[in-house]
Amino acid sequence: MRVFAGYLTVISVMLIFFTTLFFTTDEFNKVQSFQKELEHAVSTDTIDLNKTSLLLDQNGRVFSEVNRPYRLYVPDEKIPPFMKDILVASEDQHFYEHVGFDAGAILRAVVKNLVFTHIQQGGSTITQQLARNLYLGQEKTYNRKLTELFYAREIEKSLSKDEILELYLNVIYFSNGVYGIETAAHYYFQKSVTELNQAEMAFIASIPNNPGKYDPLRHFDQTKIRQERLLDILVTTSKLSKEQAETIKQVPIVLNIRKKTDLYPDYAFYVENELRELISIHEGFRVELDNAASPEEKDRIAAKLEKRLQEVISSGVRIQTALNPDLQQKSVLALNGQLQEDLEGATVTIHNESRTIVAMSGGMNYKKYNFHHAFQAYRQPGSAIKPLLVYGPYMEKYKASITDRINANRYCIADYCPVNYGGTQPGSVTLAQSMSQSYNGSSLRMMEKVGIEESFQYLSPFSFNKVISDDKTYASSVGGFTYGMSPLELTDAYTSFIDGNYRKSHAIIHVKDTNGKILYQWKDEPKRIWSKDTTSKVRKMLSQAASSGTGRAAYVQKPYVGIKTGTTNHYHDYWVMGLTDAYTTGVWVGHDTPRNMSHIEQQRPSHKIWKQIME
Repeated sequence: MRVFAGYLTVISVMLIFFTTLFFTTDEFNKVQSFQKELEHAVSTDTIDLNKTSLLLDQNGRVFSEVNRPYRLYVPDEKIPPFMKDILVASEDQHFYEHVGFDAGAILRAVVKNLVFTHIQQGGSTITQQLARNLYLGQEKTYNRKLTELFYAREIEKSLSKDEILELYLNVIYFSNGVYGIETAAHYYFQKSVTELNQAEMAFIASIPNNPGKYDPLRHFDQTKIRQERLLDILVTTSKLSKEQAETIKQVPIVLNIRKKTDLYPDYAFYVENELRELISIHEGFRVELDNAASPEEKDRIAAKLEKRLQEVISSGVRIQTALNPDLQQKSVLALNGQLQEDLEGATVTIHNESRTIVAMSGGMNYKKYNFHHAFQAYRQPGSAIKPLLVYGPYMEKYKASITDRINANRYCIADYCPVNYGGTQPGSVTLAQSMSQSYNGSSLRMMEKVGIEESFQYLSPFSFNKVISDDKTYASSVGGFTYGMSPLELTDAYTSFIDGNYRKSHAIIHVKDTNGKILYQWKDEPKRIWSKDTTSKVRKMLSQAASSGTGRAAYVQKPYVGIKTGTTNHYHDYWVMGLTDAYTTGVWVGHDTPRNMSHIEQQRPSHKIWKQIME
């Protein structure tokens, strides 16, 4: 009798409410206005799930996650039918029949809530739950429940049942900060949802009904009981036979909890920055920034670019990189193992054939998002610039042989008089000896013969962002620049000595959306910098410098090894730049605030780091 009275009460209240709502002129107008806002609010264009983007190494393995909360998205066609069946049976058996809400379920819920004097049961359909998760939050009040009905109805008008179920399965909460069915599969079993067996699917499908009560980490037994109850429901709805259900119940559930993946922070941070550059070029931000008429306009464009970057990251892209995990670990171990006191350093390794960045270390015991010395630190290059700015241009212009001789004694142009290391006066030497011993006198003479402007033309194709017109002085012949180069920039330029061609090196291979469509990839074309003759000669000189010159402390046994070192004034920076038959690697060692390091010169930290990486 009490339940019957409850039903009568509910029906009466609802009739009075809707009659008053729709037949009062002012209220009718408000409803019309609300309806327009509602249609805009639930437009498919406004649905924007915050998803996790993944960074993949060269083997296709995830090594870092970008964006929080952790959420992987799975499209409808990849969701197993069994998973759909069990969640529909569990949460909303009339999902394919109703128009967004189930009147019978609502009446039953209201009656029960009246009996208990507060909201105990929601009677919510899958569509209502989706509306709540996308737009309304989890507040339990009658006003919010009524708004939920309007949203659910509009969702049903805007989306198909399959689209609604796809969204629902990607937004519902699975406890422990896990959202969406694919994320749950990875978190609890370290598998894709397509790889789960039916017992595992039923197990995680048990969680969303009450994520606290059915948290598998705290209440495994409760979750298992509900799993079996859901399998029984599938039997009553003829989705499973009783024998099938009993067989599934007997399958052991072994959790394999996934920990956050955040490996190789040096490399991951650089990839995020390279993604910004990639988007900037592909979507026209770079051109806008270059043409900005004022600093204020440039700031506005930069803000738009940053917003776009976050949109891409939040869309759950998969960023395929060239990362070689073994070389990355070797690079970090080498740097951290050789640096002492408060020294800093950086390394970059580029694969010769593909011109991709396969490893990178950003500093001593580098922590993600800290200052990254490999691409953010700009330092004087010292003699490491000579093959690019002096020897290469000289060979190109005069077709000189590496056995041609040149005076390497101290030489002055006006008031500029660089001295050789140790003050030596070697006299006439071959060009190969000049590079091998890195004499400054011969370097200055060569630049004078080529000419400053012509020498600098050979630097223009490279990605030296802070080389400016004020750098065009004779001091540049021995590495004197206003700002200098980053380790990445200098290593990248050395790849031109692989075969005479230059194509800017990148870490990112391509960026794909959740459906596997390529959104971005680099399209740089190679440029011819050095003739074959010059390339061959420079490689021979670098090889001699590696075996018997300033690079011999870094020498390794390879089919080809070529090395050029650099030491700046007052021993502020140590560089080793070199190539093997497979890789080009650059090493920088110094301090954040430059100071004299002559006391560690004989320890050759940069040489040892390079050798340890390349052995």
